[in-house]
Amino acid sequence: MLSFVVKEKTLKRTDKPLPMLRPGWARIRVRLAGVCNTDVEILRGYHAFRGTPGHEFVGEIVEVAGVSREIRSRWLGKRVAGEINVACTAYGYKPVCEFCRRGLKTHCARRTVLGIVAHDGAFAEYLALPLENLHLVPAGVSDEKAVFIEPLAAACRILEQLNVRNFSSAAVLGDGKLAQLIAMVLRAAGLRVTLSGKHAGKLALARRSGIVTKKVRGGASDWKHVSERFRLVVEATGSPTGLALAQHMTEPRGTLLLKSTFHGAAPVETWPIVVKEITVVGSRCGPFAKAISLLRAGKVDPTPLISRTFPLRDAPKAIVYAQHSGVLKVLLDAGR
Repeated sequence: MLSFVVKEKTLKRTDKPLPMLRPGWARIRVRLAGVCNTDVEILRGYHAFRGTPGHEFVGEIVEVAGVSREIRSRWLGKRVAGEINVACTAYGYKPVCEFCRRGLKTHCARRTVLGIVAHDGAFAEYLALPLENLHLVPAGVSDEKAVFIEPLAAACRILEQLNVRNFSSAAVLGDGKLAQLIAMVLRAAGLRVTLSGKHAGKLALARRSGIVTKKVRGGASDWKHVSERFRLVVEATGSPTGLALAQHMTEPRGTLLLKSTFHGAAPVETWPIVVKEITVVGSRCGPFAKAISLLRAGKVDPTPLISRTFPLRDAPKAIVYAQHSGVLKVLLDAGR
């Protein structure tokens, strides 16, 4: 199969055998894959990953191993999206780790992560995942919407971590793909959302979704020019400079939720957290069922975020394009 691997901070085309299947695993033909900022960071050295990147996808199941005929027939030919953390149970490890015993599979001590940690991802014609990670895509949800299920679920994780009814408004820092999805989710939950970013085109797109926007410079000195404060601030800039602004914008005894991941370190002063008694919450993967429900009900429509679709064979060009100023979601079409 056609696949791309990370080598010397670039994507290299290669031909690989089809992924092997363990019992209870499925082989999935990728239909669409999304380019995420994490994929860009991987090329900069994030997690020292050397396999096939890509963790956002919608695909079609073409084979299932080690299950009954009934289960096999239930899954074959179905469109799916997949959770990216593969835990102890899927690998048959015994005993399972402490986190899996507590039901925290996304924090499994021995997990692999699709396209990020020791597990080949979606920048290929096929990938493999356990059935326990897969979610059926409803007929009314297009491929172009379904490819957003994984990042939309990450945005929905906030709804699990916080009782958003305790907040009437929220600030989202960043105007990229994840920040826009977070703003949509919080607005769908009934909050007045202000999104701050540096790209006029991206801010205009957010306004069309009913989101208030603020222009910032996108640098370390932004905090000097922003006076508004919020009880809930979500930092999703993907930049080391975003944390300082987020601390500045969080009210005393407010909540600061962190979403950014990037290669390297962020310079941070901790005194604002202590002095203002800020609650800081890290946030990562989230509920696929909630994301699918929002898409099916039409409460969130991520398709305006799509900037361009490339054929899979042009994945290196897609990665370069995704880093251009003003670009949002870039997709790879593996051949539908």
